[in-house]
Amino acid sequence: MKLLKLFYEMYLIRSVEKKISLEYPKGNMRCPVHLSIGQEACAVGISQNLKREDVVYSNHRCHAHYIAKGGNISEMISEIHGKKNGCVGGVGGSMHLQDLSVNFMASIPIVSSSIGLSLGAALNQKRLNSNKITVVYIGDASLEEGIFFECANFASLHKLPILFACENNLFSVYTPLKQRQINSDFKRYADAFKIPYKKVNGNNIEQVFSVSKKIIQNIKNGKGPYFLQMDTYRHLEHCGPNNDDHLNYRNKTEVEFWKKKDPLIDLENKLLKKNDKKKIISIKKNIDKKVEKIFVKVLKEKYPTTKDAKKYVYAI
Repeated sequence: MKLLKLFYEMYLIRSVEKKISLEYPKGNMRCPVHLSIGQEACAVGISQNLKREDVVYSNHRCHAHYIAKGGNISEMISEIHGKKNGCVGGVGGSMHLQDLSVNFMASIPIVSSSIGLSLGAALNQKRLNSNKITVVYIGDASLEEGIFFECANFASLHKLPILFACENNLFSVYTPLKQRQINSDFKRYADAFKIPYKKVNGNNIEQVFSVSKKIIQNIKNGKGPYFLQMDTYRHLEHCGPNNDDHLNYRNKTEVEFWKKKDPLIDLENKLLKKNDKKKIISIKKNIDKKVEKIFVKVLKEKYPTTKDAKKYVYAI
């Protein structure tokens, strides 16, 4: 049952994002989109070990994090379309998702900006002795910003209940990791602040799930922060619904190598060996039907008014 649940969550994210990639070119969506296709195992593996009261902060590539934490999908799709029923009223877009009902606090598009916010949440949890934790999803490029070092130092110093969940997809937009950092092992960052570290295959959902389960329990037991490196790969362009391999910033052999390690297909093949074919077909059919209904409904919704647009604007 556990593997089927993990498959369900990953396929749900994949179905939503595939639908986005098909609908986006039609011009109905009102903002840029950064899709998580290929990286779903990271968010799902961690979130399956979180409780509703645990807090999550995200970045520009946030759809998988939001959905995996239980965020309202209809409100997310409305937000991407710029509709009034969106999770932040249609004024934020794809990179500013929020669902406070499940403690998905915010996704911030500026690289590393969410780290400081997440640290404040973790500090509050520590002060309240709440037995909750904060997860902040960061990319490999976030490790090149000063705020990460400040927050890692503070988190370690005060033994804050925070998980730095690093999705290393090897690229910062078009620049490969090897042109930005001395190597792809981020243990040196954790060691600098005496933070426990673990590196996993971010495309192996079972590994992410089992390792993060132990990490999260350790954090909740008061052992302080943890740094989890998850090596993964995005299938599509940095921003948008298409392939951009014609730009030749990614080696074609590398792209094919990682696509063969697709976390969803890998898990599906494992389930097929367990004779779960009928269950898989049923899961896919029901999810695709659900997602289709959401998109049809959203297209009929209203846009915010001029009055709505002024609602959150500071004025003297």
